[in-house]
Amino acid sequence: MDRPVDQEKLRRLASSLLKWYSRHRRAFPWREEPTPYRIWVSEIMLQQTRIEAALPYFDRFMQALPTVSALAQAEEGRLMKLWEGLGYYSRARNLQRAAMIVVADYGGQLPASYEELLSLPGIGEYTAGAIASMAYGLPVPAVDGNVLRVCARLLDDGGDITRAPVKKRLRQAVCAMLPPDRPGDFNQAIMELGETVCLPNTVPLCGGCPLREGCRGRLAGHPERLPVRAEKKARRVERRTVLLVQAGGRVLLHRREDKGLLAGLWELPSAEGWLEPEQAAAVAAAWGAAPRRVEPAGPGRHIFSHIEWQMQGVRILTPPFDPPEGFLWADERRLREETALPSAFRTYSLSLIHI
Repeated sequence: MDRPVDQEKLRRLASSLLKWYSRHRRAFPWREEPTPYRIWVSEIMLQQTRIEAALPYFDRFMQALPTVSALAQAEEGRLMKLWEGLGYYSRARNLQRAAMIVVADYGGQLPASYEELLSLPGIGEYTAGAIASMAYGLPVPAVDGNVLRVCARLLDDGGDITRAPVKKRLRQAVCAMLPPDRPGDFNQAIMELGETVCLPNTVPLCGGCPLREGCRGRLAGHPERLPVRAEKKARRVERRTVLLVQAGGRVLLHRREDKGLLAGLWELPSAEGWLEPEQAAAVAAAWGAAPRRVEPAGPGRHIFSHIEWQMQGVRILTPPFDPPEGFLWADERRLREETALPSAFRTYSLSLIHI
């Protein structure tokens, strides 16, 4: 970007944006009751999750764990069950780790300091800015992907937004627009604009945009081409066989290792590659099973950020047996109320109710 930014013009655009936000803001529970804790939990949930999908989780979470202290003291299994289906479970673990620090060092109240917020597990620049501005009125920006997209189009900036120098100059533009008396409203307004008007991967709805008269991307005739970002690497494809080992109304679960993908979560046990039913039965037999019936349980597919699982299920009926360490039997009640299964296994876990 070789054209200078008119900071006075940016401030005028910010005023137009706030007027638009006052008329079009959506009502969300963390906006209607904007406590630091509620804003924090909502922002963590909304990482990698659509607002509509996160809303019921937020309500349940607040009912179950209404305070930082309650979160800090929650049993891990209960916390994972509340998070079940949201994915990226490290978010929940970091929430609890941070809550423990807040209870120990800040009396259970999130610190009213951007720098101290940034020091907590799971809180990066964006989340720290969101909490600091929305909960405490501190004049700091909250720059996420929506904001980067809006600013790249507003300034007709063709730089790669995955590069640090480009992010830095777009963040500086946000800082120039940020009104010191309404930083929280502004940060929410520009995010709202990106979510509802300045849409990704399509032609933005410029006719309803309060920034349209000053938007260089629109004036240049190519806002949909922005922002520019480096192409992502292709996902690695992994083939897996999921084993539904069932006995006496229970299903066998396995706890994953504490590091890596789905760290520390309970799963339906699986094996690398697509196994024939006889091969799957042999794997289960090594755990102590005595398979009586082995049948296909259908295909499944799940996409993580960098890996795609292409799965084939095998149902194995066996008399009860004592499983090795790292395994347990789960009945219907446990599956419903206590043990969280990652959404990667949703295709198969839905069939386990009334096993």
